[in-house]
Amino acid sequence: MSAPAHEEDDLAPTTTPGYKPSAAKTVDEYANLDAEDESLARWKASLGIVPGASEAPASGPKVTVLSLELASPTLPPGKRLLMNLQNEQELASIKKNPVTIKEGVDFNVRINFKVNHSIISGVRYIQVVKRSGIKVDKMEQMLGSYGPHPKGEPYSKDFDTEESPSGMMARTGTYNVRSRVFDDDGEVYADWEWCFKIGKEW
Repeated sequence: MSAPAHEEDDLAPTTTPGYKPSAAKTVDEYANLDAEDESLARWKASLGIVPGASEAPASGPKVTVLSLELASPTLPPGKRLLMNLQNEQELASIKKNPVTIKEGVDFNVRINFKVNHSIISGVRYIQVVKRSGIKVDKMEQMLGSYGPHPKGEPYSKDFDTEESPSGMMARTGTYNVRSRVFDDDGEVYADWEWCFKIGKEW
């Protein structure tokens, strides 16, 4: 799905002058780098980076974004606000049916993803929030560095805690969100739209 030029500008990441991403390496190449450094070896092992660990062919996307979740300690027991990004019907539904976020509470965005091959770094999540077509917020978060999980299990990343707006004005209208996950090379792993509203209760 291509976006108008002004929307692409909104989704542009923050850049650091002079920064150039390093050339991509395979899991085995990373595993054999500085092999004599024990502390580095332990860190790489925690990412699943060990010699011979890469059995899957390096094809297809490096990252599969599975779901996005809004997490909060104020959510009622058993309630979960989870968007399954692998379900086309659910994606179409969340674009039309706003998620309700309780006013004045702490919450955070949690992203669940799977690393298919290679080592990821420089992968980030950006969301732009608009109300009545006017940008009111932009969040940019790095996922961190990960290798394919040895057991093929997904990873979860909790982003910084935010406080939802409150008051009658905040409860009026719908907030439209554009979310994107991509890397330093410009490869987009997920790009979707959803919306939320502010309510007195979840």
